[in-house]
Amino acid sequence: MTSNQSGRVPLDSEAADSLRAQAQEERGKAEELAAFLEDVAENGLPDPETCTPWVELRDRRLAELESGHTEQRVA
Repeated sequence: MTSNQSGRVPLDSEAADSLRAQAQEERGKAEELAAFLEDVAENGLPDPETCTPWVELRDRRLAELESGHTEQRVA
């Protein structure tokens, strides 16, 4: 591969499209996190009694991965 005038090596269109898709996915995650943080700032922290313990979420996710289920979901 040869670099262009900026000293960068251009990507093929498939690689560039893949990176754009990943960027869009990350942008969505950042928006979701920002919305959560704004909600906490506005309304305070959730009551711990109404939350799912992280170990339960972890175990559920590990079981999903083990079974081959890889769909992304919000807990």
